[in-house]
Amino acid sequence: MTIRVLICDDSAVMRGLLTQIIDSDPRLEVVGVAADPLVARDLIKSLDPDVLTLDVEMPRMGGIEFLERLMRLRPMPVVMISSFTERGSEATLRALELGAVDFLAKPGSSLQIGEQAREIREKIIAAFHARKRLAMHMPARPEASAGGVRGSALPERVLREKVVLIGASTGGTEAIKEVLSRLPEACPPLMLVQHMPEMFTASFARRMDSLCALRVKEAEHGERLMAGTAYIAPGHSHLKLGRLGTVMQCELSATPPVNRHRPSVDVLFASAAPLLGANALGVLLTGMGKDGAQGLLSLRKRGAWTLAQDQESSVVWGMPREAAAIGAACEIASLGDISARIMVRLARTTSLSG
Repeated sequence: MTIRVLICDDSAVMRGLLTQIIDSDPRLEVVGVAADPLVARDLIKSLDPDVLTLDVEMPRMGGIEFLERLMRLRPMPVVMISSFTERGSEATLRALELGAVDFLAKPGSSLQIGEQAREIREKIIAAFHARKRLAMHMPARPEASAGGVRGSALPERVLREKVVLIGASTGGTEAIKEVLSRLPEACPPLMLVQHMPEMFTASFARRMDSLCALRVKEAEHGERLMAGTAYIAPGHSHLKLGRLGTVMQCELSATPPVNRHRPSVDVLFASAAPLLGANALGVLLTGMGKDGAQGLLSLRKRGAWTLAQDQESSVVWGMPREAAAIGAACEIASLGDISARIMVRLARTTSLSG
C-alpha cells in the first residue's frame, strides 16, 4: 500500500524539496501540494490524502489555526514543519497538543534536507500508522492526588533514595504531560529523555512546569537531584545519572549519538542501572525505533521495577514493543494508568525489584 501525502508549505523551494524526498521512497507518494491552508483544505476534500505535512507560519491562515480546525472537523495524521526558533518551538508544542503526530525541522538548504531525508520519510510513515492518542481526552492537570495516592503518603526515605527514569520519542510530549501532570509534588526526582532538538526541550520544560505540581526544568551538568523535580535532557546532550560521594546528580555529555539519538534513552537508563539498582523505576513510553529497550533491560537486571506503555495507548508502539520483546518490562500498562502504577510502586517501602 502506498501512503498518499499532501504537502502544505508557503515556500515553493520547500515544497519541491519535500516532494523529491518523499517520492524517492516507493512506500510514499506526494498527491498534492498547497501554498497555504485554504488551498490545502480544498485538496484534502478532493484528494483524501493519508498524511499531511504542515508548515507553522503561512499566509491567509496560520498552521496552528488550520490544524485546530482540521482536527475538529476532519482528523488525520499530521507532521508539522517548524523552524528551530523559540517562537517556532512553542507553536510546534501547541500543535502536538492539538493532535499532530510529530514534527520536523525546516531545513535551510538542500544539503540539510538531504541529511534529514530518512527522518522525514520515517516520520511520515510512522504518522500514517500512529494511533489516536488518549491523552488528548484526559485532564491536563491533576487534582489533589495522583492515582489515588497523596504525596504525603510517601516516606521520606523513598523521596530521598528513589529515582524515576522516563524515556519517550514520537508522541512522547503528550505522554510525558499525561504522566507528570498526575504525579504529586511530593515525589522522588525524575530524569527524562524525550527525543527533541535543543530549543524545543527548553520550551517543553517550561510548558510542563506550568502544568504540573512537580517542578520541571532542563537538566544542568552537575546539579544535585532534588525530590519534587523532574529533569529533562537538553536536546544537545546525553543525560546521565552521576554520583559525587553520596549525592546523586545530573551529568551531561556531548558524546556521539546512540541509536541515532542525542539525547538517548539507553544512555540515561544504562548510567542509572549500576548506581541505583532496585532504587530505580524505569518507564519507557511511546516512540519510534528501539532506543531505551536495552537500557530498560539493564535496569531490570539490576533489580529495578520497569514498565512499558502498551500498544493501544501508544502513538507509535516502537520503543515499548522492543522492550517487551526482550523481556525488559516487568509490566505493560496503558498511558492513563502509568502515574498510578508509579505511585503505588513508590509507596512500597520494600525492595522495588520486579
